[in-house]
Amino acid sequence: MKNRKLSLPALSKILLPLFLLLGFVLPLQAQYRPDEDLEELFEAVQLLPVFPDSKTFVDCVPRAAPETIVQAYRKARTQAGFDLKAFVLRYFELPPTPATNFSSDTSLAVEAHIEKLWPVLTRQPGADGGSLLPLPNPYIVPGGRFREIYYWDSYFTMLGLQASGKTELIQHMVDNFTHLIQTTGHIPNGNRSYYVTRSQPPFYALMLRVLTQQKGKQVLRSYAPALKKEYDFWMEGESTLSEGNQAHRRVVRLPDGSILNRYWDDKATPRPEAYKEDVMLAKGASGRQPEEVYRNLKAAAESGWDFSSRWFADGENLSTIRTVDLIPVDLNTLLYHMEITLAEMADMQGRRQEKRFYKEKAKARKKALLAYCWNPTEEFFYDYDFVKGTTTDIPVLAAAFPLYFCMATKKQATAVARRLEADFVKPGGLVTTLQHTDEQWDSPNGWAPLQWIGIQGLRAYNHHKLANTIASNWISTNKRVYKQTGKLMEKYDVEHAGAEGGGGEYPNQDGFGWTNGILLKLLMQQK
Repeated sequence: MKNRKLSLPALSKILLPLFLLLGFVLPLQAQYRPDEDLEELFEAVQLLPVFPDSKTFVDCVPRAAPETIVQAYRKARTQAGFDLKAFVLRYFELPPTPATNFSSDTSLAVEAHIEKLWPVLTRQPGADGGSLLPLPNPYIVPGGRFREIYYWDSYFTMLGLQASGKTELIQHMVDNFTHLIQTTGHIPNGNRSYYVTRSQPPFYALMLRVLTQQKGKQVLRSYAPALKKEYDFWMEGESTLSEGNQAHRRVVRLPDGSILNRYWDDKATPRPEAYKEDVMLAKGASGRQPEEVYRNLKAAAESGWDFSSRWFADGENLSTIRTVDLIPVDLNTLLYHMEITLAEMADMQGRRQEKRFYKEKAKARKKALLAYCWNPTEEFFYDYDFVKGTTTDIPVLAAAFPLYFCMATKKQATAVARRLEADFVKPGGLVTTLQHTDEQWDSPNGWAPLQWIGIQGLRAYNHHKLANTIASNWISTNKRVYKQTGKLMEKYDVEHAGAEGGGGEYPNQDGFGWTNGILLKLLMQQK
């Protein structure tokens, strides 16, 4: 029998899970990065494009070492009749679509359907030899084209797992995110090498709260080092800020010396998973440097709201995106909760000075948020444009976040509730923004995570009737689409109850992690 020589991807599939099991961490530089490792081949494939969805190629697994593939490409492309797609299919393994064979039984109640979906959406630990960052434990993916774990999605998915009594899987997912903090210094957008330069809305502290509800308060003590490390990532460069140096990465110094945060990405290049889309947009963005456009696109991707008129200078066109000029309401409420949680952890450990430090940080952030993001004339929370020195006055559903974290005054909460009822409540739930565009985080779309934040935020201030109306509308549209299609969708058209959502860079996806989670949680609350 001849000795078989294993390729690098094949070896990685064997060795990486073993290293993870034994507690070893491979250097991140060893991870395959398609946009860097494939050089000019990457650009050729994405710009042609070989695949209709730009994410397909970055999720492909190379069948040989990247340098070997690049050399083969340079030689092959000079030959007559060269077929780029055929070359790619020869040298790369297409990403799996394991959920495509799942068939729904719409005679089942939607709760039973979700329970059947959890195993379908569960992935096992380890590497695939491609761009996937290996994780030590099983985890839930959103579904559809999203074949990896996503940061903020996972919190809302965990709420559903909690409703299903799947504590062990919640524990696994928390430990996976802890592993990502330890290995990359933060939680990336998702566990892909091309996502490492950005994060997503920081929900890790809230994930710990879910685990605490299941296993007791001592959980917080165990995860304090990881949460501190994540906080340091978001606050990196704070000490360098001054009147002459107003912003650095994700931190911004305001005129009164207070510090708030923004979204950012260190790498001002096209998103590898949307390469052609970003290149084409930058070419059409009149008067703007491509790097400026790319950074703002990637910062919006970090926000999770990719994309929305919320970030647009003209309120309509993606080419005017200016995410890094804005201090988002929702981000700063999440960091406030992180600071409160860190203070609580320090108190449990008897670290009085550290407790005071984080409590003061939280107090200062709350004061700054209420000063800069509250418009007293409009009586609504808005993102703050620190370049122009004013609120954006673009009404979006992120205004519910200060209620969710109980940062608003009673009077502010009443005003926000009044505005939500007047403008945002639709037959299918809460609409994301009031602006109709072709972007998915605009009207007429509604999203599960924002329904939950809005409903729970209203309940925190005793606006129960309005909260119950929104919950009922959302549940109804979820159920109606499920009965019609057998699917739970990534987003819904809430202006037309029972309609699927649309817009954005890719078709509406089914699965779907956070929709399942929030629907299950809301149904439990109704019982």
